[in-house]
Amino acid sequence: QVQLVESGGGLVQAGDSLTPSCEASGRTFGSYAVGWFRRAPGKEREFVANISPSSATTYVTGSLKGRVTISRDNAKNTVYLRMNSLKPEDTAVYYCATGRSRSSAWNQYNYWGQGTQVSVSS
Repeated sequence: QVQLVESGGGLVQAGDSLTPSCEASGRTFGSYAVGWFRRAPGKEREFVANISPSSATTYVTGSLKGRVTISRDNAKNTVYLRMNSLKPEDTAVYYCATGRSRSSAWNQYNYWGQGTQVSVSS
């Protein structure tokens, strides 16, 4: 098992950058793929990005490609989600999750953090 804690969210202005992080506990963290999802009020959970256990392979959803970079440091049990040029529509609670392999489907992940709020003002 692994437990996840997101942090690094906050309130920023449009055009700013923010890098939420996901810190995990568990000795098997390095064997898990990690995904980031977000959920805005009144909307469905949306896939953002994922990364393989070795960090050799990453994927960012098309609408965020070019603005979002996912990375991990297994020595620190941490995954990062760097977001540049933030827009008001990026406002959401951002969640990280671990799974057996990379996927854009939320139900393919086993463990979830509590989320961190990202708010972008116009």
